This record gives sequence, structure tokens and C-alpha cells, in this order.
Amino acid sequence: PQEAVGFVTGRMGNFLRSTEDEWAVIMFFIGVDGNSRSRSKESEQLAIFGERRGRRGAQLKMMSAAETKVPGFFTDKIQVETDDDDGDWGTETQTFKSDELSYALGKQGATRRKLQEASECVIQYVGSVCFFCGTRAQRQRAKDYMGWLFAQLEGPVSVNTEGRDDCTVVDVPSDCVGYITGARRAAMSQMEAEWGVLMFFTDADMRGRNGGGSEKLTIWGPPRARRGAELKVQSSVETKAPGFFTKGLKEFADDSRGFATDRMILKDEDLSYALGKGGATRQKLATASQCILQYIGNWVFLAGTRKERRRCKEYLVWLLQQRRGTVTVADVSGRDDVTEMRIPRECVGWVTGNRGTELRKIEQETGSFLFMALDKHGEERLLILGNDSGGRAGDTGRAKAERLVNDLVQERLSGRNGGYG
Repeated sequence: PQEAVGFVTGRMGNFLRSTEDEWAVIMFFIGVDGNSRSRSKESEQLAIFGERRGRRGAQLKMMSAAETKVPGFFTDKIQVETDDDDGDWGTETQTFKSDELSYALGKQGATRRKLQEASECVIQYVGSVCFFCGTRAQRQRAKDYMGWLFAQLEGPVSVNTEGRDDCTVVDVPSDCVGYITGARRAAMSQMEAEWGVLMFFTDADMRGRNGGGSEKLTIWGPPRARRGAELKVQSSVETKAPGFFTKGLKEFADDSRGFATDRMILKDEDLSYALGKGGATRQKLATASQCILQYIGNWVFLAGTRKERRRCKEYLVWLLQQRRGTVTVADVSGRDDVTEMRIPRECVGWVTGNRGTELRKIEQETGSFLFMALDKHGEERLLILGNDSGGRAGDTGRAKAERLVNDLVQERLSGRNGGYG
């Protein structure tokens, strides 16, 4: 609608641009049959270019925004998409009451986002109408999750998980349930947002492996996300009930190429160093390696493809070697996850900063792992490690880290030369 054009465009086009980034599409307003846009028309045409899922997600977001300015413009004449030629992709709708809509949306849209990520189905609310867009399986998952979400308002939910390939069940000791859930469900909501899953306890109790009472926590979503959330839950439980998950474990490395989990044990003196303040070191290794990394008691769990797991394990070994002295990484020529930088000797201290503070800042900004290491000739150089190579103008990855390091080098050299570089 004409009166909503400015609203969906946003100041300086910001709303359109942010939607393009979210859904990986290109959007702009167009004229029809070569005619330019005219303010006398009742509506304008917005063209959306990209792959099907991205186009549909962006389209529904624009419809949702326009509907808030012109209620009923789209919902008074809903046209539901039929399945595409492949007979699988399509759209279904569900109408909510106003109080239901607020609950289904969640604070700042958090509930809608978690259901969308967990089901892998595009979910958007246009007025009071919910659109489910995706394959039949994705739409069915989304409708199931939505139904269970509302069922929780009536009390504990009973769900038959047998035969489902989108669910992981975790046995949680009864005295840890409150800790996992958090006040007003805050802890569980944080895990859902971090991993893009839906989580809730069922009403079925069972005896725990430690002989005490326990409850079933169900985690719904894609396999990788479920595994990340599961390990996070197990880590939290282990702090309250030591040995509940780790008793009797042995080190294990899965040699399969696909997604799997390895585990290894850390000494007490290495654990806090590998975790870092607030878990920052663990998170940086996970981000750089693109591998799920979680500590459960003294056990390290690495979940990902074989390449991701091996890469993360190498990063962890190099990290721990830094506690004991100089690290030697003789040859990295065969690796595709590293950038080598030769730093002028007089700039090394400036680049690393006091106790490595400058490197830590760069790691946090770029999602990389940086440290000084000796090569096979005993010469020191800076290694920038990470699966994300980055790009010339990118804001993350090894390329961005390299640019930031070069900036520090030039800053130091300019200062040494009296301000002239």
C-alpha cells in the first residue's frame, strides 16, 4: 500500500537493507510496464530477487510490516500458495486471537524466531494470521511445535517422541530442573535462543541413572543444534550433580567423516585455562573451528564433522601449550584454515599487547584464534587460525584479523618514525 512504502523502506532504506541481509535477497520498488512510481497509485510493487525460501521470508516480513500500517490489506484477501511443481513446498495459515498472538510472538519476536529455527520452516505473523512456509515436513514440525507451545499454558505436556527424528531427550535430575529452567524460564530461553531449538520438560517422570528421581527434557530442532543444546544442558547439570553424565566415561574419537562427537579429559589445572573468563576461551575456539565445544566436568566434548573435530582438538592442544611456554607449529603449508604473518621484531609487543590483550580483542571481533608460534626454523611468526577465511571487505574471518594486525603494525612503525608512515 502506498501509505506503507516509507515504513517498509525505513530511514535511508535501513529496513529493506536489514531484510535483504536476513534473507539473502535483493529488493527494490519497480514501475509497471516501464512507468515510474507514482504517488497517485494505491500501491507500489516491490520486487524480491533470490532463492525461493529467502524470497518468501522477505515477502512475509514486508507483508507483516505493511499490515501494521494498513490493517487488513493482506489478511482480508489471503491467497495461500499451493505446492510448487515439486509437490512439496507450500504455505499454510493459522489465525490467532490477539492474546494468543502476543504469546506466539514472544518478547521482541523471540518465540517466533526459535520456532522458525527449530522447525526450519519460515514462520511469520501478518496481522493475526500466522504463515507457515516450507516443505511438508517443515510445516508439520512448525505446527507441532506451535501446538506444544500453547499446550504448555494448560500444564505439563505429554509428547510421544518415539519415531521422531527431530527430538533429543535428556534425563535431568529432579533437583536440577529448576537450575536448568531458571527464574521465569530465563536459562532455558537463553539456550533456545543460542542454539535455535525448542525445549520443554514432559510430564513423564523416570528413574535417573543415579537412582534418584529425574525428568525428561525434550529438545526439538535440527541435529547439530540439538546436540549443542544437549551438551550445554549436560554441562550445567554436571556442575550441580558431579558424575551424573561423566561417571564411567572413557576417551573416544569417532573416525567417521560425518557429524559425530569425540571426547577427551582435561587435567584440573588445564580446565580453567581452556574455559576462560565467562567461557570466552571455549567460545572462541568453537567459533574459530566451527565445531561444537563443551566442557562437562573435566571432559571435553567436540561435536561436528571429522574435519571440524580434528581442527578444534588441534586448536585446544596449541592453546594449552601456551601455558607451558613457546609453541612450535613447524609447517602450516598444507592447511586451509591458517594465515601466517611475519611481524617486525620491534612491533611484536605492540601487536600482542599486555598479556595478549590486543590479540584477544581481534579474536573477539573476527571469530579467529591468534597466537605467536615458532616455525621449523625456530623463527617466530603470528598464526591466524579459523575456518572462516573472510573477505576483502568482510567484518569477520582471517582476512579481517590480518587487516587489524597490519593496522597495529603500521601504527607502531608510524610512532617509531616520529608520526610519519
